[in-house]
Amino acid sequence: MPVQTPRTLSHFAFFRFNEAFFSLSPSERNQTLSSWWTSLSTAAPRVDVYQLYPIQADADVLVWSAVETSDPNQAGSFFANYACQTNPFRRTIQTMQTMWGFTRPSEYTKTRSTQEIDPFAMERKPYLVMYPFVKTTDWYLMSREARQGMMNEHIRIGKQYPEITQLLLYSFGLQDQEFIVVYETDDLAHFSDLVYELRSSEGRRYTLRDTPVYTALYHPPQETLALWA
Repeated sequence: MPVQTPRTLSHFAFFRFNEAFFSLSPSERNQTLSSWWTSLSTAAPRVDVYQLYPIQADADVLVWSAVETSDPNQAGSFFANYACQTNPFRRTIQTMQTMWGFTRPSEYTKTRSTQEIDPFAMERKPYLVMYPFVKTTDWYLMSREARQGMMNEHIRIGKQYPEITQLLLYSFGLQDQEFIVVYETDDLAHFSDLVYELRSSEGRRYTLRDTPVYTALYHPPQETLALWA
């Protein structure tokens, strides 16, 4: 039997440490960060934190949480638990934005790609790049065969960069975007080369929106949070 992507929910939250946080003493900031991360770690089976500032200007850290959603109630339970774990810290650690979506089997490939990111993997690559994605109406009105041909070109280009991995999330009817595209890479310049090459693919004609782009840096949680201690 072909191996397909298990259905999971990935939730990305962008946080900023506000003026109330920086008015705390160093020991109070350390305690706040430790307590915040301890609470966040219980919000989902897998939780990772990434450095955003100074790569991005409007948020300091990105938190990626992943849960399995074989049971429809699991999504609601996650959202309720996430609110419980983060609400006590909102005076000093401000949520700037959230993006989330579900995985599902691809309609353009029959098996799970070896370049697919496992949200529950124990190791992370140094860099994460993600962005919301929306296709044009004309894309969906084309025949299945026409779309498959353009996706085959897209997949062929991606396979020329085997060290760059990807996760595609579906957000149709749930948030403003249709998809969230997530990449992990060891080399940002090499990743930029991939994106440049994809710009000349035929399917690019049918991209309505693929911004804003967020680039984040991974460290172990204690190292990331120590930047703001």
